[in-house]
Amino acid sequence: MDRLVTPPLLTGPLQDTQSERTPLRPIELLFILGFWTFIALLTSVNTLVDPGGRNFPVMPAAPMAVAFIESYVWAIVTPFVFALASHLPLERGHLLPRITLFFVVGMTVAVMVDVITGFMRFDVFHLARGRFADLGPLGRLRHLWFMNEFLVFIAILAGGVARDYFMRYRSRREQAVRLQAQAAQLQAQLADARLAALRTQLNPHFLFNTLHAVSALVERDPRGVRRMIARLSELLRTTLEGADEQEVPLSQELTFTHRYLEIMQIRFQGRLSIESKIEPDVMDALVPNLILQPLVENAIKHGVSKIDESGRIEISAHRDGERLVLSVRDNGPPVGDTALRAGEGVGLRNTRERLSELYGTEQSLTLRAAPDEGVIAEVTIPYHKGSDLRTIGIAANG
Repeated sequence: MDRLVTPPLLTGPLQDTQSERTPLRPIELLFILGFWTFIALLTSVNTLVDPGGRNFPVMPAAPMAVAFIESYVWAIVTPFVFALASHLPLERGHLLPRITLFFVVGMTVAVMVDVITGFMRFDVFHLARGRFADLGPLGRLRHLWFMNEFLVFIAILAGGVARDYFMRYRSRREQAVRLQAQAAQLQAQLADARLAALRTQLNPHFLFNTLHAVSALVERDPRGVRRMIARLSELLRTTLEGADEQEVPLSQELTFTHRYLEIMQIRFQGRLSIESKIEPDVMDALVPNLILQPLVENAIKHGVSKIDESGRIEISAHRDGERLVLSVRDNGPPVGDTALRAGEGVGLRNTRERLSELYGTEQSLTLRAAPDEGVIAEVTIPYHKGSDLRTIGIAANG
């Protein structure tokens, strides 16, 4: 059985926040550069077609140069604003301090960008005359010219906050998917462990009953005992070889069951006949390992062994739509519902639990009185074959 996988534990909100921080990827940086290049082009075209811009005695490329410089300054600032939004998310308990911090940072960035673009616009390219050019950085600060840049900062910060929320949401969703997968894996491992425990409980029970049958013939039929021991060794070898298999083809299960019945035929000294009614198209169907042996054992213990005449065990299997129906019938004495329920031992109880673990509600195990004599034990499970499981696995991996 595979080792249990322990899901990662989250120790608190701080760890959640740190684990969800996602640096800007190269494609995002290229998108930021492309966005601000597009803004620069729009600004340049607007400046060139603006009739008021033609009054300035400057070279035609100057407005475009200023537009690109201003846009690329914001392109440099944008990743840092996004990083700030990612490291300081707006959360309850930290809302007011972080909004205050964002305001201070925004005002600082706005003033710096205004100083840089004002220097390029008025001092380098001389795109304005008169009082606009003579104001200087302090004058523009007094007139709050930097408020436009502050609004741009707010827009960038809003984009960074939106990206941070989206990345955190995606990270938590992926983490939820991982935890669900790990929970499903743990559940499957626990189910395997439970099935293995049921198997380890069933095998000693089967071995004890078989050895008891062998011991009953030690003095009466030594030759028969040797044959029984040989068949028992074959059964044990088959059991050990298939210890890790929860499902086997019906043909393999029938082979095992008939070997067990050969031991029982030796025990009953020719007073036990076996009849099989198996449809050919279900021989490859998968069934739980050791599903028929407890049913046959129950039929012998509570049916065949209770009569004086020859016993008969009838094993049948057929397909009913998308379901496989297995049944074991004996010719024991007729019994009522109370006796049927009282006749369930360790083997049948384990069989019910194994069926429930393997197929959930898609299975059934019923005991009912036969129309004339004896009891019919019937198992119904989903019909599937090994090739079906391989097809599903290939489709899932593809």
